[in-house]
Amino acid sequence: MDAKQQAESDRQIKLMKDHMPQVYKAVREAASVRGSQVFTLARRGMWGEPNCFYAFEGGRVIGTPFAGPVTAEVAAQIVQFGAAFVMMLAPTEESEGAHGTH
Repeated sequence: MDAKQQAESDRQIKLMKDHMPQVYKAVREAASVRGSQVFTLARRGMWGEPNCFYAFEGGRVIGTPFAGPVTAEVAAQIVQFGAAFVMMLAPTEESEGAHGTH
């Protein structure tokens, strides 16, 4: 990680802690179940890497959008059902074989 990446992830983490409480809680809960790789995926998304981590809440957005059909599916469900917040997180090695919603 270079200084620019560190500064950007620090900025986005502060934004999440200060203004995105549901996303912050979801990240912590995911990490408690799936391990510290969750934080690594979140940082990679904050550095601009797609398909790792993307979230929005209250008009604020952090991370990098997912590419491909998953984004369209999530968007369609948000339009149909609404959402107070959204957090998209890539599977970790431990969870790739798991099924269900986390």
